[in-house]
Amino acid sequence: MVALTPKGNAVNQRSLTILSLGFLALVHTLSTRAENWNAWRGPRGDGSSVETNVPTDWGADTNIAWKVEVPGVGHASPIIWGNQIFLLTCLEEQQQRTLLCLDRRNGQQQWRRNVVTAPLEQKHPLNSYASSTPATDGRRVYVTFLDRDTMVVAAYTRDGKQCWNARPGTFSSKHGFCSCPVLFEDLVIVNGDHDGDAYIVALDRGDGSTRWKIDRPNKTRSYATPLIREIDGRTQMILPGNRCVASYDPRDGSQHWIIDGPTEQFVASIVFNGKLLFMTCGFPDHHILAIQPNGHGNITNTHIAWRTSRGASYVPSPIVEGEFFLLVSDSGVASCFDATTGERHWMKRIGRRYSAATVSAEGLVYFLSDDGETTVIRPGTKYDEVAHNKLGEATFASPAISGERIFIRGEKHLFCIGR
Repeated sequence: MVALTPKGNAVNQRSLTILSLGFLALVHTLSTRAENWNAWRGPRGDGSSVETNVPTDWGADTNIAWKVEVPGVGHASPIIWGNQIFLLTCLEEQQQRTLLCLDRRNGQQQWRRNVVTAPLEQKHPLNSYASSTPATDGRRVYVTFLDRDTMVVAAYTRDGKQCWNARPGTFSSKHGFCSCPVLFEDLVIVNGDHDGDAYIVALDRGDGSTRWKIDRPNKTRSYATPLIREIDGRTQMILPGNRCVASYDPRDGSQHWIIDGPTEQFVASIVFNGKLLFMTCGFPDHHILAIQPNGHGNITNTHIAWRTSRGASYVPSPIVEGEFFLLVSDSGVASCFDATTGERHWMKRIGRRYSAATVSAEGLVYFLSDDGETTVIRPGTKYDEVAHNKLGEATFASPAISGERIFIRGEKHLFCIGR
């Protein structure tokens, strides 16, 4: 054994300091290079990630960078911008709907703001009082809640200062509330499909004033989030719900086209592969549609490329990965289709019950079940399971991917998965 001299101690301390600084620099580099997961289903609104080195294997106690207890209850997914995580929750005993800000490096709470205090609304047993995923543009964070029968939309700075609080319309549904804000140019757009005079509303990001508000054709609750894309030389905002699938101009709410039905209520968001739109719905009838998005007016009988009903999902949102369209039904049956032709390559039961939206990274697809089990699939003509991971906690929120990490909100904890 060699005894350390005072000089040796100094050298050792310098080495530790250099290593510590190097580690901190690495963490900073990873966070600055990370893609911000800034809204429902990420930066493109479709569950896709461009991150690399995304984890595929983990367990309740393995490959978990950190986990922290989240106060209250909620199904809203986490969003990430830089080193901040924003999350909505409800403190049910206090009847408070709350916005949390956490440090993405360790999960520690930076601040907490109460947005709404009001009696708890009626809801579906699988819903929560904080189910709407927030959105951020890097300057402000935009949140939505329900105050009795009124929609509340509010904006906060990233250090927790409230900028405005707007109430753009009524909202009535025995299933509760879940309308995620969508950011476009200088607007905050929110779906107001409910059991009354349904609407879509666009608010000014600066002060929360209403820029436009349009009526929806039917008075039926739905919970899908609009998808905005440049298609056919037009900016299209596509929204399934309210007994139809429709495309609008997000700048003024004018309608491009509409498809009647194919069912009454919708939850899953729509996805696009550059040629076709794909939607799935499940109440009371089950449908999967591939839609050609270049029409005008009513295109119900002219622009459906292919359709099926078997294996459709109601709540879990689907995904497109390369030439494949994939989804998992609420009851846990996953399917992989040829996106162009609608040919089903395979169909397999992978779990018991699903609510979370599907995500993808590096060509792999992640299906997260209500039981907290994630099945990682390599899309192809044959079923190819890469991993099956058990988190050990129920999960109803959808995953977020940023900076070589997967963030999953469980029933009680927020998990940061990664080395």
